Amino acid sequence: MPRFLSLLLLLATACVPLGTPITDPNAARPPGQQRPPDYYADKTLRYDDYIYSPDVRSVQCYVGTSQNTEIFQPPVVPLSQQQPIVLEFDLLGTNSQRFTAKLVHCDADWKPSVLTDMQFLSEINEFLITDYRTGVNVKVPYYHYRMQVPRVKLSGNYLLVVQSAGGTPVVSRRLLVYQNDVEVAIRQGIPVAGQERYTMQQVDFSIGYGGLNLVNPSQEVKVTLRQNFRWDNAKINLRPTFVRDAERRLDYQYFNFENAFVAGSEFRFFDMRSLRVLGAGLAQLDAAASPRAVVLSPEATRNGQGYSQFDDINGQRLFESREFGNGATNGDYADVTFQLRAAQAAPGPVYVFGALSDWQLKDEFKLTYSPEQQQYTGTALLKQGYYNYYYVVGKPTGAPDAVYFEGSHQETENQYDLLVYYRPPGTRADLLIGYQMLTVNSRRP
Repeated sequence: MPRFLSLLLLLATACVPLGTPITDPNAARPPGQQRPPDYYADKTLRYDDYIYSPDVRSVQCYVGTSQNTEIFQPPVVPLSQQQPIVLEFDLLGTNSQRFTAKLVHCDADWKPSVLTDMQFLSEINEFLITDYRTGVNVKVPYYHYRMQVPRVKLSGNYLLVVQSAGGTPVVSRRLLVYQNDVEVAIRQGIPVAGQERYTMQQVDFSIGYGGLNLVNPSQEVKVTLRQNFRWDNAKINLRPTFVRDAERRLDYQYFNFENAFVAGSEFRFFDMRSLRVLGAGLAQLDAAASPRAVVLSPEATRNGQGYSQFDDINGQRLFESREFGNGATNGDYADVTFQLRAAQAAPGPVYVFGALSDWQLKDEFKLTYSPEQQQYTGTALLKQGYYNYYYVVGKPTGAPDAVYFEGSHQETENQYDLLVYYRPPGTRADLLIGYQMLTVNSRRP
C-alpha cells in the first residue's frame, strides 16, 4: 500500500546495539497481565482468524511483496500467485516446537467444502515449518516462525491451519485466492439519510459479467464487502437488487445501509519501537523490569469532537526495534498498560481493539474501570513496534461499538474491498471470481 510508505520512512531509525539477559517469560507478572485460561481452553478448530495457545503471539499474515509496506497487504492473491502469502508468528519460551501447516478449502460462508486435497493442491497437504529462529538479546525469550503458503489450483476461500506435533491447532488464518472473471465497478456513495451522511461511508458497486456465462446470477452470485480487511463487521452474502440481462450486469442498490459502514475516526497510535527512550504515546518506561513495563499516556474519549486528520495504518501494527532493527527476531516484549479516562462506566465491557487483538474482544485486552480514579486501565503483553488501536464497548452480538469512545466522521480514510463468489452449475465449491479494492478519502495525491 504505497500510502503507508511515507509513514514508514518517517518511522525508520538507526540500529544501536543493546545486550540484555534472557529470562523466563512465565515468571510472576503484574496483576493485569495474568494469562486468561478460558479463551484458550477450547482447542476446537474455528474457521476464522484465531490463536489457540497463549504462548503464540504477534501473528502476521500478508502478501510478500519485498517492499517495506508488505505487512499491510492482506492475505489476498490472484490465482497466478506471483507473490506468495507469508505467515509469521512467535512462540514464547525457551524451547522450539515442531509445527506443520495445512490448507482447508472453504465455501463462501467459511464452512469446509467437499473438495479433496488433490482438487485444489498439487502436493501433499501437510507442510513442515522449518524456518524458525530464536529471539536475540531479549528478556522475554521466544522463537520466531515463518512460512510461505503453497500455491493452489482453484480460487476461493482457504483456511491456513498451523498444528502442533499432536495435531492440536495453534493458529488459523483466512486466505483469499481470486480470479477476475467479472468486471467490478466500485465507488464511494452517499448514504441516503439525514445525519448518517456525516458519520457513515457507503460503497456503491455493480458487477459486469459480459465475459462469463452466469446461470441464475441473482441466486448464485454472493458478494462480501469489508472495511479495512476486517471480518467482524463485514457485510456478508449481499445479493443483487437488479439483474440486467441485456447489459449483462448486476446492480446493487440498497436503501437500508446494507452497503454502508460506520466511518469511525483515524486510529489511535503509540510508538514502542524503542525500549530505551519514550516514543510517541508513551508516558513511562521501566527498562529494568522483566518483562519491561510501559505505561501509555492517559487518553480520553473522542466522541463529540471534530475530525482530526493524520496518517494511520488502519488498525494494523508494525514490529520493529530501534536498537537492533529487524523486529522479527530482535524485538522484545513488554507489558503495556493502557489508560482511558471516563467520567462514568460505559454501558458494557471496554476493550483495546485492532489487529493487536485479532479484531476480537479478548480478555487480555479488557480494561477495568475505577470509579474513584474515573479511569479504565489494563495491561497486555506486546512486541516492540508501532501500533494502531481503538477503545471499543463490547455488545452481546455483532461488531463492538467503537463510536462510544472514538466518534465517527465521514472524512475518515478507510479501505474497502469487494469479494464476488459464484458456484457454477454442477460444481461443488464456491469460486472467488472477482476482487476489487477502494480507498475512501485517500491521502495520496
